[in-house]
Amino acid sequence: MKRVLLAVLCLVVLAGCANVPLESQPVVVSGERQGQGQNAEAPEPEQGIDSLTLVREFIRATLKPGQNNAAARAYLDDQGRANWRPSRSLTIIQDTFGTVYDTEPQPDPNTQVVNVRGIDIGTLDQNSSFVPDYSSALLHVKVRKQQNGQWRIVDPPTDLYATEADFSENYTAVPISFYSESSNAFVPDRRYVVAKPQSGLPGRVMDLLVDGPSTSLAGTVKNLLGEPVEIDTNVKSLDDGTLVVPLTGLTGVGENIRNLIAAQIVLSLQYVTSARIRILADGAPLVPNHPDWRLNELPAYGASLSLSLDLPGLMTVDGRVRSLGDGAPVPGPVGNGGYDVVSAAQSTDGKRLAVVDRTGGQVHLRIGDLGRDLPLVSLAGNTLSRPTWRPGASEVWTVADQLTVARMVLTPNGQWTPLTVNATDLTQQGGISELRFSRDGARVAAVIAGQLWVASVVGGTGDSIALREPRHLQPHDLQNVVDVDWLSQDTLVAVTTSTSQPVIKVTVDGQRMDAFNSSNLTPPVHGVTAAPSRQIVVADASGLWIASVLGEVWRPQNHSAKDADPFYPG
Repeated sequence: MKRVLLAVLCLVVLAGCANVPLESQPVVVSGERQGQGQNAEAPEPEQGIDSLTLVREFIRATLKPGQNNAAARAYLDDQGRANWRPSRSLTIIQDTFGTVYDTEPQPDPNTQVVNVRGIDIGTLDQNSSFVPDYSSALLHVKVRKQQNGQWRIVDPPTDLYATEADFSENYTAVPISFYSESSNAFVPDRRYVVAKPQSGLPGRVMDLLVDGPSTSLAGTVKNLLGEPVEIDTNVKSLDDGTLVVPLTGLTGVGENIRNLIAAQIVLSLQYVTSARIRILADGAPLVPNHPDWRLNELPAYGASLSLSLDLPGLMTVDGRVRSLGDGAPVPGPVGNGGYDVVSAAQSTDGKRLAVVDRTGGQVHLRIGDLGRDLPLVSLAGNTLSRPTWRPGASEVWTVADQLTVARMVLTPNGQWTPLTVNATDLTQQGGISELRFSRDGARVAAVIAGQLWVASVVGGTGDSIALREPRHLQPHDLQNVVDVDWLSQDTLVAVTTSTSQPVIKVTVDGQRMDAFNSSNLTPPVHGVTAAPSRQIVVADASGLWIASVLGEVWRPQNHSAKDADPFYPG
């Protein structure tokens, strides 16, 4: 597809990762591939350049500005310049890569084959989503000496290749929003688009919206702008700064959907402009009597997913559940020692608890109202992962014996009933020790054999639900993971047994990873909880510690206890 993979490869590269070194807020930029849509003169390669350097410079030129990849095209022979039609896929390799001559002799002394050897860290696919990878890559490039004595490439690859540094310099993340009917919330779909030029950015962002969600979220979110909706004319700014988004194809669409479309557009364009956005449908306001929109005018979609300030979180300590807010045991048998609590999870509204307790050599799941006896449900095993609540207070998931994703649903008659989850795509990756729902319910994060995975939740009711499109995040650099939680809809915090980088922040697609300060922590770290607008709480060998941002020194949690495991609702 995008490269030839070899099992035996003599690498001449150094280890690296898909990290972007500095934090920044997402900025929306062009949806085109760099080098495809800008006008710039492309200079000829340096006179007398050797074929190894020629190929290296060709890769370095992939993302340089220029109409129709002009900068890279300059390294091709005349026929290649005329006929090369690169795809929209972009393979990202580590900065350190090698170019060596192929050992197979060539019949023509004026023809050589140069092998590009490196590490493939991911692909920017055709819908501008990052797909993580870590594998050996080998690219064969044929070069030929021209009549003027200069070496030129004669078989340019169909897929584009670029180094990690060039990608980071030229691309930035765009959180495109798509609507989830199951949670009445908008889900961010991370895309990567070129950073320059900045002209015409709103139109390019709208192109991404109209194209629909990425493969990783297909079937999870709704494409409100699918066919027959189109962008009528160019998105443009008026003299007073108003941004006009003209749509067509919305005849017969009800006002509720029109309001959702307006929210999707405003949420996705918020990184482009702070001006008001005028959304039109066939020349008239998309939403009657509301032609112009600003971010603060949107309804609070997903407000029910936010944690109440009255819910400080809980922790399990010595088989009991206590409050993170004051350290006191919670009411009922979960707090007074009536159960031997292994792990627990509180519903988002704070009213219910799901508890794994140990009885007679096995563990069992109990679910019920906080402060009351928690009835046993029909689920037991040698191990049960810490429960996780799907958005709302009527569905709990856990993993039995690291193999079976179990789903308990509250029926109208008040009984907790098991329903199936098609989790084969995820369970075939290995034993699952931890599973966490994102707060919008669109994804799950899983710890599988000490590594971090994310999958999308497809389907909503009955037995139709499945976990699809599993993605392995930072497969080379993120190892020995023991716990994970969602810091935001598209960002995770994972803890590992590492002594140097015990707490890690990673994007939902694995493109970026940052380490938190390890000061004050006493390895091993074994637990973490996180939530939007909440302090991150981690559990180490001595107790609980809190921090809010990267670089911050960890501080003792006020009611820390040795061997405590913290958890926010969800």
